[in-house]
Amino acid sequence: MAYGFETLQIHAGATPDPATGARQTPIYQTTAYVFNDAEHAARLFNLQEVGFIYSRLTNPTVAVLQERIATLEGGAGAVCCSSGHAAQIMALFPLMGPGKNIIASTRLYGGTVTQFSQTIKRFGWSAIFVDTDDEAAVKAAINDDTRAIFCESIANPGGYITDLRAMANIADAAGIPLIVDNTTATPYLCNPIEHGATLVVHSTTKYLTGNGTVTGGCVVDSGKFDWSASDKFPSMSAPEPAYHGLKFHETFGNLAFTFHSIAVGLRDLGMTMNPQAAHYTLMGIETLSLRMERHVQNATTVAKWLEKDPRVEAVTYAGLESSPYFGRIKDVCPKGAGALFTVAVKGGYEACVKLVDALEIFSHVANLGDARSLVIHSASTTHRQLSEEQQVAAGAAPNVVRLSIGIENAEDLIADLDQALTAATA
Repeated sequence: MAYGFETLQIHAGATPDPATGARQTPIYQTTAYVFNDAEHAARLFNLQEVGFIYSRLTNPTVAVLQERIATLEGGAGAVCCSSGHAAQIMALFPLMGPGKNIIASTRLYGGTVTQFSQTIKRFGWSAIFVDTDDEAAVKAAINDDTRAIFCESIANPGGYITDLRAMANIADAAGIPLIVDNTTATPYLCNPIEHGATLVVHSTTKYLTGNGTVTGGCVVDSGKFDWSASDKFPSMSAPEPAYHGLKFHETFGNLAFTFHSIAVGLRDLGMTMNPQAAHYTLMGIETLSLRMERHVQNATTVAKWLEKDPRVEAVTYAGLESSPYFGRIKDVCPKGAGALFTVAVKGGYEACVKLVDALEIFSHVANLGDARSLVIHSASTTHRQLSEEQQVAAGAAPNVVRLSIGIENAEDLIADLDQALTAATA
């Protein structure tokens, strides 16, 4: 039977605990698991049997979360890890090698831009940054060493919506995967795999957990990419020396990427999600649809009010009819444009700083996707490492603040913004 999203967000991957009958998924706070016998252990280590070995690789609590997120995203499998940034490296790890590159959207979270423009160079990888609204430029940037296209479904911080089908078509033509960061949208608002994405990454820290308690990340594999169609992805198609010449794609089929990410990625990179974090995230996902509906409702109300305020230069929320991305909502995000956007304040950088300091309900934090409304001046914080040109390209110019609209009373949020704008522009 095909269940609806609201049912799956509560039940997918979970059954009553067989030992105790516990209805909520227990926190399996253990590092290791007893083998039945020597033969059982050997089969597990040879990847001939699925089971639990050591919690750096697999854990029952984390396994439930992986199945739940994969189900909600419509993927074949998923691997959870310690943070959203860890998830990005996990997604790239099986695809890349020295001298290889990715095509990355210019409209990415500032920390991702830094990771891709600076840190991955230490692995011998590189990123070519392109405006994903310019399809011709994306096509032109791809070369023989390109191994993926990376974008966000709803871009952080500006809330811009990416034409995922267009990016998927370009990736398919080049024989490379499309990787979509779906953190800001969540699978409730957007399903990148339906639009042709190969891999979907999440910072589960944000909307999936929804309460600002734990960090985490996830990579969802669509199971639809042919890793053996070319010699571009030897980690998937060629013999793996550490497993006696096993070929992951040949052996595991549509779960090849998932198995590789556990058996090689988590084994050697060790960016493991702990079971307590998985437990908090599972509880958060149970109310995901309810929260996202309220997030979108509040964001639309607040954005419309801000757009009419004379102290505001511009609002980037895609849910506004004035947004150039409004037309993409029906196709990409049919249930709403999310709750993240930026506001350009008259008075520039100094006015933005005053606004942040004057807000009372909004929390000034380096996070998003909380039940609480959050604010940050990206140019002086999350995007501080970037040049002003990069900041503008990313939607984090010096004269804008980023708002993450929570699930509080919308009238209270507007009143708080009103008094803060008065203080900022006096």
